[in-house]
Parts: sequence; C-alpha cells; structure tokens
Amino acid sequence: MNHSDLSAKVFSLAAGMAASDHSPDIQLSQTRHRAGLVANWHIAPGSNILELGCGQGDLTAVLAEAAGPQGRVVAVDVADPSYGAPVTLGESAARLAAGPLGPRIDFRFNTDILDPSVDFPENTFDHVVLAHCSWYFASLRQLRDTLARVRPWAKRLYFTEWDLTPASGDQLAHLLAVLIQGQIEAAGSHGQGNVRTPFSREALLRLLPEAGWTAEDTGLVDTEELQDGDWEIAACLDLAGTQEHLAPLPEPVRQLVLSQADVLRAIAKPGGNRALAAYSLTAH
Repeated sequence: MNHSDLSAKVFSLAAGMAASDHSPDIQLSQTRHRAGLVANWHIAPGSNILELGCGQGDLTAVLAEAAGPQGRVVAVDVADPSYGAPVTLGESAARLAAGPLGPRIDFRFNTDILDPSVDFPENTFDHVVLAHCSWYFASLRQLRDTLARVRPWAKRLYFTEWDLTPASGDQLAHLLAVLIQGQIEAAGSHGQGNVRTPFSREALLRLLPEAGWTAEDTGLVDTEELQDGDWEIAACLDLAGTQEHLAPLPEPVRQLVLSQADVLRAIAKPGGNRALAAYSLTAH
C-alpha cells in the first residue's frame, strides 16, 4: 500500500485504537508516524507479517491495513495482557479484534520468541517487523538471538528505533533520559520501562550479520510530532527519584545517575521536549 492510501486511513485507524478514547490527538500522531513507516516499507496486499513487540497494537493496526483482507499479522509480545495504563495491552487488542481489522490479526501475549515451543515453518512470513521495541530487550545478545531465531521464518526484516545521535540541542534531554535509564539497567537495577538496552544504529549494523541478516538500506525518520521525548524524560526522573531502584546500584554509579538527573531537570522543558529522530532499516 502506498503512502497516500495509508495517509487517507490514518484518522480511522487512530480512532479504532482504545487509547484514542483518552488521548485522541496523541493517538493520531502515533498512528501517523507508523503509517509513514509502513508506507515506506511497500508491504504488498496479502502479505503475512510477524510483528515482534506489538505492545498496544499501534503498528499492528497499520500493518493489518496494509496487508489487506487476505493478509495476516501475527502480533507477539512478551508482556502480559494486563500490562499498560490507562489502557492495557489486552484492552487495546480486544478493541482491534472487535473491529474491521480483527480477522487479520493474531495477538499472542506472554510469548517469548526464544522459547523452543514457539516455532513456525521456514518462510512462513513475508516480513518480520520490530519498531520502537528493541531497547526493551534485556541485552544486545538477547536481541541478536531473537533476530537469529526469526531469520528462517521471514524473507525480509523491517526495523525502526530511536537514533542515539542528536541532530540538535533540543533533543539532548531525550537523549540524556535514555542514557540514564540504560545506565541504571546496566548497573543491575531492573525496571519495567521502555528503555533497558539503548544502543546505536551502528551497533545494530554490527549485530545483524551475526544473526544472519544483510542490511539493505537505512535512513532517518522524522519524529517531530511525537511525544516520546516527554514520556522518557518523565520516566527517567521518576526512576532516578525512586530509592528502591537506586539502592541496588554501586555508590559511584548511583552518584553519577543522580548528577545526570540534576542536569536533565535543568535542561528539560515542562513539556514539548523534542524527541530524537528515528531510523528505519531494511534487511534480508
């Protein structure tokens, strides 16, 4: 499906999400971003797609629209359906399942792709997709093993993540929030946030061959209308202000985190912080 066709569907796709009941403008911007990603991937009608880290289904809905009535999206997430607020993953999935896209989507929560019981025949899928979920992995090794695991199942990989290299000074707050959360995780205090293992685009390019993939092209994606910078800044300051998360850290790391949190408070705006750019990569 081309860009203009998906753009015409953005409003109806966003309205079909359960989160739109609470924040319609935010849902619209999130859906529009994902529609732009999918349009550039040129997914043909009738495609079979494996989506890893589907979360609330923001991308799932767009993928199902692009795949058409004859297509199929298997949307997998390791999280429990009760995870998420103000809308849980299960509630969002139920809304999509009850709508016109429901017959095209197979949600599978509590599903670890590395579990040997999870398996598909070779080339079951035309595409495997990971978008804005790879920093949630516990380690780069786990991500590498996951990409290697799905390699026989799909012909092509589409991958999108935030780019750690800021393009301007007003993205530094988002960057610092991401790095602080990564440091807390790396030092042994494990939370439930979206950022556990932040890594660069260059690190991904080094990892792909180890998992059996060959990168074809990569480019930056505009994220100016997205709210993720504000969300990660708030999550980071909450994490750095919680004693139970800081207590397990070695004292030098704890002091480093606290000092960086001080800097983050000084440079972050109350709202409207510009998000980092994202990059989109294709591999076969």
